[in-house]
Amino acid sequence: MTIETLSNLFTFVGGLGMFLYGMNIMADGMQKTTGDKMRQLLGILTNNRIMAVIVGALITAIVQSSGATTVMVVGFVNAGIMSLGQAVGVIMGANIGTCITSWIVSLGQVGETFKAISPDFYAPLLIGIGAFLIMFCKKQGKKLAGEILVGVGLLFIGLAFMKDAASAYSDLPIFVNAFKLFGSNPIIGMSIGVLITALMQSSSASVGILQTIASTGGVVTTASAVYISLGSNIGSCFTALLSSIGAPKTAKRAAVIHLLFNIIGAVVFGTALFLVFTLNPILGTSAIDSVGISIFHTVFNITCTALLLPFSNLLVKASGKIVKSDETETVADTAELTLNHLDERILETPSFAVESAVKEVIYVGEVAFDNLKLSIHAMLNNDKDEANKVKEVEEKIDKMVSMISDYLVKISNLSINEKQHQVVNNMFYTISNIERVGDHAENIAELADEKADNNIVFSESAKMEMEEMCDTALKAYENALLARKDRSIEHVRKVVKYEDKADMLEDELREQHIHRLSSNKCNSEAGVIFIDALTNLERVSDHSLNIANYVKDEL
Repeated sequence: MTIETLSNLFTFVGGLGMFLYGMNIMADGMQKTTGDKMRQLLGILTNNRIMAVIVGALITAIVQSSGATTVMVVGFVNAGIMSLGQAVGVIMGANIGTCITSWIVSLGQVGETFKAISPDFYAPLLIGIGAFLIMFCKKQGKKLAGEILVGVGLLFIGLAFMKDAASAYSDLPIFVNAFKLFGSNPIIGMSIGVLITALMQSSSASVGILQTIASTGGVVTTASAVYISLGSNIGSCFTALLSSIGAPKTAKRAAVIHLLFNIIGAVVFGTALFLVFTLNPILGTSAIDSVGISIFHTVFNITCTALLLPFSNLLVKASGKIVKSDETETVADTAELTLNHLDERILETPSFAVESAVKEVIYVGEVAFDNLKLSIHAMLNNDKDEANKVKEVEEKIDKMVSMISDYLVKISNLSINEKQHQVVNNMFYTISNIERVGDHAENIAELADEKADNNIVFSESAKMEMEEMCDTALKAYENALLARKDRSIEHVRKVVKYEDKADMLEDELREQHIHRLSSNKCNSEAGVIFIDALTNLERVSDHSLNIANYVKDEL
């Protein structure tokens, strides 16, 4: 191996590295910039198949990887955020969205005619501007714009490096004969596409390399480009398939749907075009450029989606036949359900991971709310069975809080913008307050036990006062959860109102109960429980106000 050959090899590998790294930086910057938009995309996921396709295409255009989108879909299905019916449309849309990368690569061919408008020409300038924005601007928005510019610049410089390295070998007989072989044999051509994409874990990268080689001129035939592109679509499924290992059956089916969709599309298109190339050999052996590959890639994915979208229910059924149900597979309890919901695949896209964590915090808050109501009912009615149930649920709440806290730590270490960091920090504080509400529910349940064991009964006036305090604390906490869920300032105001009322009631009812004790209208044992219950309920309202104030800060 000569020094020149080694130099070309290093140049190609370095160019590939810059291309992949640039694409990653660009996608990362776009995700941070579109953080709230990504949250909205998650919110509009419905059973409308067309909308699901659009969402899938938009997400993939942002994250620059259909594989990453599909892995995320597997996580969504596992977390119960998305049904298999919705997943089909998103997966199909992901294949369309990945075409954006091939069109970005195609822009490099513009420079062959007009150097002044070539992306390669401006790439160093983009990196320079981006670096200055990152280093010297204080505003987060400008820093994110800088990241995107650096990513775009590195992407095009990497493509130029690869093109220069590959052009030195474009006339070699072995190179030319290899692409003739790929074009004459669909199975070999598609296998090469599958293999390269599976190894690189990115169909965008494999198609990008193919386009770069094609731009050197004349070496890549139309037939070989078609078959390799079809194979790369199948190869993109391996990321999701690997990700689904160890996941529940439903998540595995989402990965299988992706594989079925791409295999059916590749077989149908591959067979049809093989017949076309057999009838018209000149078309198959003619050279194709980077733009031609982008056109085919786009037409193929849009056509496949249009043809197979009406049969999405059949794809879901087929996945069920391949991954059969296991009747013994059940969710043990709410804690295990939370573990499933906090699927680490969703961390592939930080914006969605933040939203998923918020949903899970609200879910745990609702479990704690139900437990608080149960503890109050147990106390007012001396029900030991309900009190014991409260203690069991409180143990599960503690487990869920621990899981969510660990997940939030992972999200905080991801690449998220300042606003998302604020939400994550507020989730830490919110989940801590929810845990404290759960602790107060347990305290009230213990008071219920004590009341039942000693057959203690509140006087009629004391019971009515306690019911008013319970209702106020419950309303404060319920509105705090609604404020978090709906990001509503109106619910924040209601929490403030009920918290003020709870403070007032605690002072007022404490004095009235002391008066009953001094008048011998109530015994001392009942009095201690009454005061303890008041204290716990007032603190529930305090934690409710804390939760509401975090929402207020965000708004």
